[in-house]
Amino acid sequence: MKVIILAGGSGTRLWPLSRERYPKQFIKLQGKSESLFQETFRRSLLLAEIDDIYVATNEKYKFLVMGAVEELGYSYSEERILVEPEAKNTLPAIYAGVRETLKSGEDTVVVFPSDHMIEDRQGFAELITESEPLSRDFLVTFGIKPDTPNTGYGYISPGEAVGNGYKVQSFKEKPSYEKALEYIGCGYYWNAGIFMFNSGLFVEEVKHHAPEIYSAFEGTESIDEAFSNIAEGISIDYGIMEKSDSVAVVPADISWNDLGSFDSFYDVFERDENENITGKENILLDSNDNIIFSEEGKLVATIGLDDMIVIDNRDALLVCKKDQSQKVKEVVQTLKDRHDVRTEYHVQDYRPWGYYKILEEEKNSFKIKHITVYSGKKLSYQFHYHRSEHWVVVRGMAKVTVDGEEKLVSAGESIYMKAGQKHRLENPGKIPLEIIEIQMGDYLEEDDIIRLEDEYKRRY
Repeated sequence: MKVIILAGGSGTRLWPLSRERYPKQFIKLQGKSESLFQETFRRSLLLAEIDDIYVATNEKYKFLVMGAVEELGYSYSEERILVEPEAKNTLPAIYAGVRETLKSGEDTVVVFPSDHMIEDRQGFAELITESEPLSRDFLVTFGIKPDTPNTGYGYISPGEAVGNGYKVQSFKEKPSYEKALEYIGCGYYWNAGIFMFNSGLFVEEVKHHAPEIYSAFEGTESIDEAFSNIAEGISIDYGIMEKSDSVAVVPADISWNDLGSFDSFYDVFERDENENITGKENILLDSNDNIIFSEEGKLVATIGLDDMIVIDNRDALLVCKKDQSQKVKEVVQTLKDRHDVRTEYHVQDYRPWGYYKILEEEKNSFKIKHITVYSGKKLSYQFHYHRSEHWVVVRGMAKVTVDGEEKLVSAGESIYMKAGQKHRLENPGKIPLEIIEIQMGDYLEEDDIIRLEDEYKRRY
């Protein structure tokens, strides 16, 4: 069995927790020891060997994927990470993954979104194994039995029984509340966006129902070339599942939640005696039915607050009524229209070599970062047109290269680089290297990094 994990989404409906450079699938949500992606990867290992797990993502998330798997204690080949050159929706991404799996012959393929929470991990793995015979003749999707008339999900109408599931009569778009009630009464399922099929059958279905996708990949070995041949992106639902006559739905009682909005947190996280979801350090007086998330170490106190969502990051604060949380995407769009980088970056940002956190900044003047470099990792050899940098080592030993000359800098020591000087930071030690970086200049954004050498072959 092969597994394809889709990990390219940006999760804007959970802003400001989720940002484009660090979306919800990679976040360790409050009280969780693993991210949603890591939980998905662990589920996949119940079904397939690590070399039979493929991840479809984009360039920005490639090293987040590698870092997340390494944190689980596994060594993972870059060859199993399929980097989409641009977003073309789910069908091209899945087809690219299937083409990779076919290099080792036809097999059963399971497709997982990386940002769903499934509490019954073992039970779901057993259900997938039980469904394998059905997937030889059908494209299988897994349906969740609704417990509420949710208007944020698509619905599946089951028909004739086949194997451990049902032939799909039809797929329904996200309905109104009244329609959702009607669908529940008719025994419809939520469409969870989890799929299973024989790889050869899938290729034939794509060839028949989405020939433009099939043709885009024919005669190409490069995913970049194939994607350049695709004029318009398309989802697997629109492109294949809603057109094929060979689709079956298997009911899945697995404690599933896609965490698609803050409303869904009520189905997942523990609540206090007043039905609040909050951190233990927060103080909520005469407050009921709230969701309160804050950065680690930051206290939030509320008095007389009911039915509210409060998401407090250092650089952004969201306050909204619980029944208005679907409008978060409108806030994100407004920020994008303003070219505000807070839709893209957290104050803490992750890189293949480690991560940094912005401690303080004043636009076009100075910026102070706390930088952590993992053991054996190094930054690119680079320079900046508009800023100088002063590095103070606070933990570990730094190997610094400036204009070709190497120097070791110990904890308590510092080094200064003028604008235009070529430089590189490296951690040759066994423990994480931590430095404080003070940037000074008239332009301090991340696109003023001119990379001369980079072992990670980054494009950005």
